[in-house]
Amino acid sequence: MRYRKFGRLEWESSILGMGVMRLPEAAVSIAMIRHAIDQGVNYLDLGFPWDMEAHESVLRTVREALDGGYRDKVKLALTVPALLISRPEDFDICLHRQLEWLSSDRADFCLLGRLTRENWPPLQELGIVDRLEQAQQDGRIGAAGFSFYDQYQPLKTIVQAYDEWALCSVQYSYMDVKHNPGTNGLRWAAEQGLAVVVTEPLKGGRLVKEPPEEVRQIWAQSGKEWSLAEWGLRFVWNEPSLSVVVSDMSSMQQLTENLAVAETAEAGGLSISEEVTISKAADAYRKRQRVPCPSCRPCMPCPEGIDVPRFYEIYNDALLYDDSDTARTLCAREQIHPADCTECGVCERRCTKRLHMIEWLKEGREYLGVE
Repeated sequence: MRYRKFGRLEWESSILGMGVMRLPEAAVSIAMIRHAIDQGVNYLDLGFPWDMEAHESVLRTVREALDGGYRDKVKLALTVPALLISRPEDFDICLHRQLEWLSSDRADFCLLGRLTRENWPPLQELGIVDRLEQAQQDGRIGAAGFSFYDQYQPLKTIVQAYDEWALCSVQYSYMDVKHNPGTNGLRWAAEQGLAVVVTEPLKGGRLVKEPPEEVRQIWAQSGKEWSLAEWGLRFVWNEPSLSVVVSDMSSMQQLTENLAVAETAEAGGLSISEEVTISKAADAYRKRQRVPCPSCRPCMPCPEGIDVPRFYEIYNDALLYDDSDTARTLCAREQIHPADCTECGVCERRCTKRLHMIEWLKEGREYLGVE
């Protein structure tokens, strides 16, 4: 296993971190977690608790896997979602519940989950920084961080608002080099001394499913015998500014394959021809998108509470990867309801690109079959 410096902390993380949100049945999950740790994985991401009841089951399995001395070999990162914090005490309640399920009094890292330009100001008003500092002082968490899903400028605003951030978690793949917050964003965060944790390097599995023919031909012409997963992982590990890449694996085979790639992948390890191949594949995917929305967000907020740019992103991804099932799941999980649109036209009047937003909202809703 290879290791990298974890931001300003005096610790090195394995370049492969393990996520727990797609683990199989408990017995196999326990075996996978222990095997990963035995092979040198020392960063365990406990995932985003979209469903607290389901999350309880996951964390109790993790607790069992870490018995027998394994807890001392790995650092745990848990998340308190911004969407669950509407009162100051909500942070402590969510943190306490997860620690209780782990039968632990401490998490090494605590992340505020999925910060954006919209939810960060109200969190500040609730005194969230004070809550983080108190949790560090009384020993419930080791270091504070956040996961982020927005553009470059809001990232700077959040980082500069609190001097004690230790890590920043972002979704990043070869499809995200200019997207929320993109390569420039994660490099800037690393320059500020934060450890950059990458999640979803394979877009939730979308980059390892059978690609469209035009993309398949690009991979076939590369002359490499790499799997689709290896292409995706080598791309993110090629970036020197990140510390650890979290992969949510659902089988021992996937874990074994990812561990094998982690043994040889290194920053700057891709050749120019390999980088060109990846760029061509990404461009071929992007040509399949329908809505040319840059997610600049002057259209927001919507009077009906619809996150219009996010819905377009979900719709575009369904087309890119021929995957409507995931799109419907995301709409339900993130509570995006395009059917709530009253066609008031506020978004179209605010849109700097004069996009036909109402028309595409209807089109996406019908294509995905969501309300």
